[in-house]
Amino acid sequence: MRYETAKTVKYWAMPAALGAMGVLHFVAPKPFDGLIPPELPGSRRAWTYGSGVAELAVAGLLARPDTRALGGAAATALFVGVFPGNLQMVRAYRNKPVWPHKVVAWGRLPLQIPMILAADKIRRGA
Repeated sequence: MRYETAKTVKYWAMPAALGAMGVLHFVAPKPFDGLIPPELPGSRRAWTYGSGVAELAVAGLLARPDTRALGGAAATALFVGVFPGNLQMVRAYRNKPVWPHKVVAWGRLPLQIPMILAADKIRRGA
């Protein structure tokens, strides 16, 4: 039973997290707008909504066993693609207090690596 529980958590943690974040892009978009690099064309809100759609789509792909490999590949690309947003957060928080703003902003950068590796592991293991 423990193995099945661990397997369930393993396969549902990433789609649940992506699904929740995707919904948040629509429920509370303003904080996400600030993560959009100003160099990108168009409105920040359009990018926020677009990334929310992408996160929901990837969550859906990861949730189904028959599309999990594709979802892992899509999640890998998504996590690489949002890295500029993490860099933008560092830029945006440069004049804020160290705790918690700068700690969170800088802390997100190296966290992308295990997320990318986990998504790729899902792709390879699906």
